[in-house]
Amino acid sequence: MAAPLRLEPGTIGPARMHMLFDVGTAADRGAIRAGRIRATKRVDMGLKTLKVSVLKRSKRMGILQAFGRSAWRTSRLLILGYHGISQDDEHLWNPALYMTQDTLRRRMEVLVRNECSVLSLCEAVTRLGTNDLPPRSVVITFDDGFYNFFARAFPVIREFGFPVTVYQTSYYSSFNRPVFDVALSYIAWKGAGKRIEGLRFTGSPEVLDLSTAESRVSACARIRQAAHRNGMSGQAKDEIVDELAAALEVDSESIRARRMLHLMTPEELNQLVKQGIDLQLHTHRHRMPRDRDLFRREISENRTFLRALGQPSANHFCYPSGVYANGFLPWLVDLGVHSATTCDPGLASPKRRVLLLPRLMDSSELSDVELEGWVHGVSQVFPRRPTRRAMPCY
Repeated sequence: MAAPLRLEPGTIGPARMHMLFDVGTAADRGAIRAGRIRATKRVDMGLKTLKVSVLKRSKRMGILQAFGRSAWRTSRLLILGYHGISQDDEHLWNPALYMTQDTLRRRMEVLVRNECSVLSLCEAVTRLGTNDLPPRSVVITFDDGFYNFFARAFPVIREFGFPVTVYQTSYYSSFNRPVFDVALSYIAWKGAGKRIEGLRFTGSPEVLDLSTAESRVSACARIRQAAHRNGMSGQAKDEIVDELAAALEVDSESIRARRMLHLMTPEELNQLVKQGIDLQLHTHRHRMPRDRDLFRREISENRTFLRALGQPSANHFCYPSGVYANGFLPWLVDLGVHSATTCDPGLASPKRRVLLLPRLMDSSELSDVELEGWVHGVSQVFPRRPTRRAMPCY
């Protein structure tokens, strides 16, 4: 087996600092973390308000449009990333990942109204490399391949006739059950405010407190860790989902019946391929192993799955949850991958490494004028944070 990938050194985060220095009780540390999160959110909201104000004024003055017509913008590519389109209340549970169908339709109207050139991923990557992009080039991508793409997103996409790429992970498509990590989080949110005995879920005689967003994140993390520690099968984890729902008095049967947290089945994906949807690589189990052989297996299994659906070629890749390192790049080259997208917001230029392409993750938290700022390129000059998410491993 190949040596594991050594990640680039970074700064020592708060968790490691607590291992080096005693900074008080766990409660003290929790309060410190919560305070930092609140302070960061206040700063972010202040910056967002300022940014929206600047964009609205720039639009009224014609500055946005001038940027959009510039040679600078024409030489760059905007890749949009989407995750989920709500079937019920998912956008209230996780607005960073979900939006309503009406919001998606409004986003597509923004692209039409601003005369964007919506290209397929393959064409866009090729023309980016030759510096031959049309004005205001945009690519539309969706991550993971949840059933809500088939039920809610595809009908909207079809209205506009835009080419779309779905980065499709494969394990939970074949084992078609609610995705474990996602289901835990959603059910915990639906059961917010409750406290339950945790022994069955974590293996420890503890109380799982679901009263706050932070405590729900912590509780779900402990359940996931216990499942990983015990080497649970997909079936065993699926039973945990139902047991958690029962303990919290959440109607899991309704969630399952509507397939709110399921991926698309192979049959549904085959229908999409026949209708022109492009399916591309997203690993088999939505993870990025640091071991080269395991990494190769993730890509190979995912590619084999996609080809069996009729996808003619699967040579473009999306890093699950935006998790990447420079050490992955030669592995991707060896596997014949032509491009790879991150979750780092930005416009791709011809000089950008094609295996580290930036991508704007659109969500309910983004206003229409902010999207227009990216469409025309103005938002590239604003300070921004990467939008990497905690990576669920299926």
